[in-house]
Amino acid sequence: MLKYTKLTALVLLGAIVSSTAYAQTKPAATVNGVAIPQARLEMRIKAALAQGQPDTPELRTAALEDLITLEVLAQAATKKGFHKQSDVVQQIELTRQNILANAFFQDYVKKHPLSDSALKQEYDRITLLRGSKEYKVSHILLKTEADAKAVVDQLKNSKFEDVAMDKSQDPGSSVKGGDLGWAVPSSFVKPFSDAMVALNKGQTSEPVQSQYGWHVIKLEDTRDVKVPTFDEVKPNLNQHLQQQMVQKAIAEQRSKAVIK
Repeated sequence: MLKYTKLTALVLLGAIVSSTAYAQTKPAATVNGVAIPQARLEMRIKAALAQGQPDTPELRTAALEDLITLEVLAQAATKKGFHKQSDVVQQIELTRQNILANAFFQDYVKKHPLSDSALKQEYDRITLLRGSKEYKVSHILLKTEADAKAVVDQLKNSKFEDVAMDKSQDPGSSVKGGDLGWAVPSSFVKPFSDAMVALNKGQTSEPVQSQYGWHVIKLEDTRDVKVPTFDEVKPNLNQHLQQQMVQKAIAEQRSKAVIK
């Protein structure tokens, strides 16, 4: 009895394996004799699932109908000779190149996984750069040091907002009375941020030079910044570093290519 049970199980297993293999090789549909591979349908469904759609019979039916429609239209376009038109040929080639490039990137990222230590190191670097405070700051941008000194004198008897609207060469902030909003020091060029963090609340700086001209800076207020935890930003950090890796890979491949 035991031997019979084992034999029956083996026969059933063989039948299951055979039917699975058949299902994998059998096309999802045919259009005028042209097969739509099952793998193509699964790829379409996988893309829909990645966008958050639930895996339902309706989804699978809709995905197959989309592929059938695409095949019908592709065949109709081919009959009209569209596949030979120059612009269509170029679009097909661009699509081919994009698919191959994405395959290259996915393979590169897969073979160069980021460790938690690398992500933590980047987290610490960004956290240190960002700091623990935000600054609400205004400025007046002038072309020359003499103009900036004149503005400093004018501010002794005038409101900062009024002078900024009248004299500032920064079109983005002058209309707001020089207001630059809340920002961390790393948002500004170093001469500006160094002068800004040295000010007390309500204090105005002496003229400060940067590559943009001469600034007269007023510190309006400061506030503590809630620094997100490593786990909270880990997915974004991973994506950020992967993008850097991909850019490095692109530069490496371009350096090897003969470009004229």
